[in-house]
Amino acid sequence: MIFEENARAGEIVIRAMREEDVEIFVREEIAQGWDASPEKLETRLRDKKEKGAVPLVAEYCGEPAGYLTLYPDGKSGPLGGMGLPMISDFNVLEKFRRKGIGSKLMDEAEKIAAEYADRVYLGVGLMSSYGAAQRLYAKRGYIPDGSGVWYGNAPCPDYAETVNDDELNLYLCKRLR
Repeated sequence: MIFEENARAGEIVIRAMREEDVEIFVREEIAQGWDASPEKLETRLRDKKEKGAVPLVAEYCGEPAGYLTLYPDGKSGPLGGMGLPMISDFNVLEKFRRKGIGSKLMDEAEKIAAEYADRVYLGVGLMSSYGAAQRLYAKRGYIPDGSGVWYGNAPCPDYAETVNDDELNLYLCKRLR
């Protein structure tokens, strides 16, 4: 199910996340100024066993460069609980950006998602730090699901005051077939 090929100079390999990836990503994310802890990625590995999640890692020239997790039956957001796959926690380390790594991760996640349903969804933050992801999703055909902005795991009421942080999201959906 997971795409792997021989790693040669400059190639991107997509594989299953492993326990040893957690330490590498936490160290690299802290080095680039992100608030990182092992709990987030350890949860993704635990969700693989308990919830059938598919945590993926992209390697670039043999180095872990990015990751995401696909949940075959997403539970968050407006489409949660409807039997649709959800892409979650998509990150590419800054030093590896603009090399096609994010696109390869998304290609594989969408391929796996298509085994479960005809659509896939995700939530994207509204802060400028999510700009690259926002553009990538638009280029790939993701469109807003029409439920408006969400804060945490609840719709944000019209005209409500809110904080533009990691909890403020817009959910997007893409038809796969």
